[in-house]
Amino acid sequence: MTRLLTICFAATLAAGCSRDAAPPADGSAGAPAATDQAEMTTAAEHDEYSYAEPDKVRTEDLALQLDVDFDNRQLTGTATYTLDWLDEDATQLVLDTRDLSIEKVVGERSDGRWEDLEYELADADENLGSKLTIEAPQRSSRIRVTYATSPDASGLQWLTPAMTEGGETPFMFSQSQQIHARSWVPVQDTTRVRFTYTANVTAPDDVMVLMSADNDPDAARDGTYSFEMPQPIPSYLLAIAAGDLVFEPISERAGVWAEPAAVEAAVAEFADTEKMIQVTEELYGPYRWGRYDLLILPPSFPYGGMENPRLSFITPTVIVGDQSLVALIAHELAHSWSGNLVTFSTSNDAWLNEGITSYVENRIVEELYGKARADMENVIGRNELAVEFEEIDPSLQRLALKPGTLDDPDGSSSATVYTKGAWFMQFLEQRFGRETFDAFLRGYFDHFAFQSIPTTKFIEYTKAHLLEPNPGIVSAAELEEWIYEPGIPDNAPQTDSPRFNAVDTARAAWLDDGTVPAQSLTSEWTTQEWVHFLEGMPETLSIEQLDALDDAYGFTGTPNGELAQRWYPLAVRSGYTQANDAIAEFLVDIGRRKLIMPTYAALVQTPEGLQLAEETFAEARPGYHPITTGSVEAVIAEAKQAPAQ
Repeated sequence: MTRLLTICFAATLAAGCSRDAAPPADGSAGAPAATDQAEMTTAAEHDEYSYAEPDKVRTEDLALQLDVDFDNRQLTGTATYTLDWLDEDATQLVLDTRDLSIEKVVGERSDGRWEDLEYELADADENLGSKLTIEAPQRSSRIRVTYATSPDASGLQWLTPAMTEGGETPFMFSQSQQIHARSWVPVQDTTRVRFTYTANVTAPDDVMVLMSADNDPDAARDGTYSFEMPQPIPSYLLAIAAGDLVFEPISERAGVWAEPAAVEAAVAEFADTEKMIQVTEELYGPYRWGRYDLLILPPSFPYGGMENPRLSFITPTVIVGDQSLVALIAHELAHSWSGNLVTFSTSNDAWLNEGITSYVENRIVEELYGKARADMENVIGRNELAVEFEEIDPSLQRLALKPGTLDDPDGSSSATVYTKGAWFMQFLEQRFGRETFDAFLRGYFDHFAFQSIPTTKFIEYTKAHLLEPNPGIVSAAELEEWIYEPGIPDNAPQTDSPRFNAVDTARAAWLDDGTVPAQSLTSEWTTQEWVHFLEGMPETLSIEQLDALDDAYGFTGTPNGELAQRWYPLAVRSGYTQANDAIAEFLVDIGRRKLIMPTYAALVQTPEGLQLAEETFAEARPGYHPITTGSVEAVIAEAKQAPAQ
């Protein structure tokens, strides 16, 4: 999920037709075998971000044996692949790796014995890592790789006890999307391949280990843990975490894992999780993954959330005490249908995950918190899209990207895949009506359940099950304009927010005559209204104006990251150095890229700001995730290379 530095607020605040019978709710049957996916792809399909050759051989099941070594910041162990050889002439298994040390590779013979296999680990590509080619002349049904991760693995973060809330136990967590799973497991790291997995993990006795699998709320913390994921998933949904973690339930099938000091506040903030599950089931069919738990990570987590099946990873920055940012939970939950259940087949089709999910998220928010709140989040996202689309290449504004558009799959436009994708879904909903569109979308999830598909499959299904049964409403040309052309079509539905109109009036009055909006008005404002208030400000304000706002509302030092990420860049651009200490503290304490990158980007525009950015980054760097570190490094390096004005 490493995306452009502006990540849409709406996507992280948190998204009659015939249909097949839904698989059983537990997913233990009815999910297609991995080999059935071959029918969902064509020979012309190719994942340019993977070395794997899934048309020749596919992983059906992955069995992990891992040891968590905090002292050396390493995972060590084995990965065993149960394989389906699709090409009768194929005798090689090609895996993706990044900075892995390969110790040994063995294959299972027909007599059940294991024999050494020859392999070659190629030189590393900056983005793709190293191609691991395993020679398997006997086309072994199982192959096992013994390996160790690098202490600097891009998909793992190791935190010392001092970097955690409890301060006594180290912490480790993974982030596999888009192509970071290969940094901690040698794997066919492409969404074209889905597999089941099991894992046995050993760790120090004082840490609890969790994975994107069947975590037992009553599991003993004894240093040995076993996991099973019976539904086939793509590699980017592999996840692991280890630390001082305890569990508190929200409902019979949902709960929170967190450090002891954080769990109570998290349970209170996310108390509506079970209601969200029920709302989504009513709209789009059964939740098919068993449990839905939330893991609250340290603030260094680089994203708002990650939809790892059965265990969404969640930033603590959305715990603000008033449930104003719980759309994030709606978004990660919605991925249980859009993304985890039906997955894009290459990163060029990422909108199939994020756009549809953002639409479903907004429907959940509307059902639970009302249309006014859902409309506000839509407007915020679309305002940010307008800004981003002024700056990015039109080639990145297409929902379905052409091969070769991105050097790195982490570089897609969030405004496109999240907000434009959701806007497209709303366009279809408004044209066909909710009843028809909801039935279509539920049928889509059922039809492609546990499969990975390209945009072309979505188009084929939409034409057959939405356009053709309802002629004259949306043309094929309109459908394809949304998907294949840059920008937003003229037929896009617009959203008006009366509550934002009131905010606009209050802001205009303050800018006109300095009248600070009355407490009687602002006391009822939500995070969304404060965000809109700040986003509508001029590029810079006078020191007197900033002082007046700070005196009235205490923006400097705010614990709400959504406000901080808008207030601090404004303060920097305006020369409001009174906020510098709070800015430095914020950048050191928080590692969520969306929240901190706007401030870094503002700081590096002046020599004085660049110095503060470098000094702060030097202090913050040990606590940043590698993904965040790379983003900050790039912004600082670009500023230092820019010619002097």
